Amino acid sequence: MKLEVQSAAEGPVKVDVVVKKSRPLPTRPGKKPTLAYERSWMERGHALVAGVDEAGRGPLAGPVSVAAVILPEGFKHKKLNDSKQLNHETRESIFADLMKCQGLVWCHVLIEVEEIDRINILQATHLGMRRATQGLSTRPHAVLIDGSPVPNFPYPGQSIVEGDAISLSIAAASIIAKVLRDRHMMEVAQVYPQYGFERHKGYGTPEHLRALRNHGPCPLHRKSFAPVAQMSLPLTFEDVTGE
Repeated sequence: MKLEVQSAAEGPVKVDVVVKKSRPLPTRPGKKPTLAYERSWMERGHALVAGVDEAGRGPLAGPVSVAAVILPEGFKHKKLNDSKQLNHETRESIFADLMKCQGLVWCHVLIEVEEIDRINILQATHLGMRRATQGLSTRPHAVLIDGSPVPNFPYPGQSIVEGDAISLSIAAASIIAKVLRDRHMMEVAQVYPQYGFERHKGYGTPEHLRALRNHGPCPLHRKSFAPVAQMSLPLTFEDVTGE
C-alpha cells in the first residue's frame, strides 16, 4: 500500500509500505512442536512465556505431576516432542538436555493422592498447574496451558488442546512432568514391590489390576477412582476392565 510521509523540505512523499500477514496459529499437531504460540504472545508484549503440562491424571495410584517451563531465547532441540510420543530412553535424554540448558527456568510439583481424593483429579491438576507456574523463579508474562482452560489462573495466557505436540514450551513441561513422575513411581515401588509400580507407573494395566485384586489398595492408590473404590466388591478382572 502507499503511505504519505510529511517532509518539511519537499512536502508529502509517497512511500511503499510492506504489510506482513501473520501466519495462522496451528490448531493441530504438525511434525514437531514449534514456538509459534510463544512468538504470538511475545509480539503482543509478553516477553516471557511459560508452558505448563501434567503427567499422571489417569493412573489408579501415585501423584499427578505438573511442570512449568520458560524456554530461553533462541531455544532449539531436534528431538523434543510430546512426551507421550517418545520412549523412556528418549525422554530421559531430552530431560538431561533440558537440565543442562542455560537460561531455562522450570518448576515441578507433585499433587499427592490425599489431595486428589479430597478435591478430585481435575481440580488437583488445575491446582498443580497454578502451583508450578507460581513456583517459577522468574515470573512469566503469559502462560500456555495444555488442554482445557484452568479457572482462576493467576496469569494471562491460552489453553491449547494437544498443546504438548504443538508448543515447544508445553512439550518441555511434558517431558519434565513425565520423567520426574516416573522416577518417583520407581522409588515408591521399592516400598510396595507387590504392585509392580516400576513397570506400569500406577496405570490400570492388567498386571496392576491383578495385584490390586490380590493385595488390595495401598496408601498410594487413589480411593476416589472406581477400580480402587470397588475392590470390596466381588468383581473379576473382566468386570473391572470391561473386557
